[in-house]
Amino acid sequence: GIMFVTFLTFTERREDAPRFMAEHNAWIAQGFADGVFLCVGSLYDGAGGAIVSIEASHASHETRLKADPFVVHGIVTVETRAFDVKRAIPALDHLKALA
Repeated sequence: GIMFVTFLTFTERREDAPRFMAEHNAWIAQGFADGVFLCVGSLYDGAGGAIVSIEASHASHETRLKADPFVVHGIVTVETRAFDVKRAIPALDHLKALA
């Protein structure tokens, strides 16, 4: 698997977010249920959110992101960076074996 950090940044359609929040939250719940999302949260500056995840490939990660209702409806844009875990706290040591 590959570790990803994804930033979801609100667009000018931010005011439409409440209409799709339940669907977006269901999409997040599915990411956790699939064992892909490690943590998600809101950015402190209110500009959007962030996701730390593990996916089998870049392609599978992109496919998952394209299914987010916030992405589908243009509420957010996404920027993803992949990285290779070199060091982690003991509870996360298993992440170093992903590459």
